[in-house]
Amino acid sequence: MVLPTPLRSFKIFAACSVLLYCLPSFAKVHTVALGAWRSVPYAAPAQAASSNTKPATLRARPLVVDGRVLEWTAGEMHAVTDRSFVVRSATRLNDALPGESGEHWIWSLGSWLWVDRVTAHISVLRLPKFDPAISEVVWFRDYAAYCGLSATGTHLYAVVAQLGARRPLVAKALGKWTAENHPTPACTAATWQRQPLQVTFHPTGGAAVSYQLFGLTSALAEGGESVDDSTN
Repeated sequence: MVLPTPLRSFKIFAACSVLLYCLPSFAKVHTVALGAWRSVPYAAPAQAASSNTKPATLRARPLVVDGRVLEWTAGEMHAVTDRSFVVRSATRLNDALPGESGEHWIWSLGSWLWVDRVTAHISVLRLPKFDPAISEVVWFRDYAAYCGLSATGTHLYAVVAQLGARRPLVAKALGKWTAENHPTPACTAATWQRQPLQVTFHPTGGAAVSYQLFGLTSALAEGGESVDDSTN
């Protein structure tokens, strides 16, 4: 039996609709990678003010998404989960003063980035009391431990932040801080302990101080906008 043309066309359309509905939706696969290292001139904030100081060298490498360089990074990355990692950003700045001829390019350490390998979404982390000049972040799981500064820049703090949490888990004053006269580094790297979950801060010239973290669950919420959504 041969079906009339309109009825035959409708059945074909219905069959195709059911097939498309049943097929799984395939999201775009992104390629996220860190490129090759390169040595670049770097001046710490205290050095940048002096034109007679020879810049140090910083090792930087690009953050490449789908073949495009989206950011520059410095230091080692930390894998938070099997799909996301954090890494510190690096920025190329023009350090030439008004009236100086030509451009004077230096590299500066910036904020930390949270990168999702699946969606290729890159988030800039707003770590509480984080100061690019003095804060050396030590990561464990999704926790960040570092010494930071108060908003007025007059007190040094021990800080523990957790990815996805709105407030720091620890924010304790370690002592007064003056921009003109302070130890360098402000603190040596914090040390983590798994059982019990504890972190120890080591302020330069002061006694070590430890904090235990109790009853914590992960506040991670992975799977933000994809690179396609965020760049439109």
